[in-house]
Amino acid sequence: MQLWHRALGAFMANCYIVACGETRQALVIDPGVPDPWIQSCVMENDLTVVGIVLTHGHLDHIGGVDWVKGWSGAPVAIHEADADCLTSPARNGSLYFGMTVQASPADRLLRDGDEVEAGGLRFRVIHTPGHSPGGICLYRPGHLLAGDTLFAGSIGRTDLPGGDYHTLIQSIKERLLTLPPDTAVYPGHGPSTTIGDEKAYNPFLA
Repeated sequence: MQLWHRALGAFMANCYIVACGETRQALVIDPGVPDPWIQSCVMENDLTVVGIVLTHGHLDHIGGVDWVKGWSGAPVAIHEADADCLTSPARNGSLYFGMTVQASPADRLLRDGDEVEAGGLRFRVIHTPGHSPGGICLYRPGHLLAGDTLFAGSIGRTDLPGGDYHTLIQSIKERLLTLPPDTAVYPGHGPSTTIGDEKAYNPFLA
């Protein structure tokens, strides 16, 4: 697996590009704004985008969806519980910040246990509600794309529409902390970490 990332936009949300080294097929994860870096990374590394996957439907993770789809033609996938976030500024939280962010409806609605693929890469969808009703993480052995569920030393906020603190804690403890401790965690904001470090040191998970 090859992975690139950059924090984009005013909210500094991490956008990830993951690719199969053999086929050069790639997924764009959480394009929060239409930033030229995304297209440049794809072109410079001779990648073919075969999917756009959203870990949840908040404004800072969906603002570049239509732009990426426009030049790549790739289908958009989001968990079914966050599907209406793409078209509803009230649901995606943009109204909360005095903005109007909208995108086209998703091409694929995900459920827990589904898989998303790019060439030989396969990620399992883990539904982790709490930050949002349709929050997901993408897992393959050794790697977890965690969205805004789990951060290095912190957890996702729960004061936006659909958030629930106790549900988030339950999701993390039951769905994520049971993964191998050496699993690398790539969060929606901030630096990467590991499951072992968060289990040992994250103050919200004591």
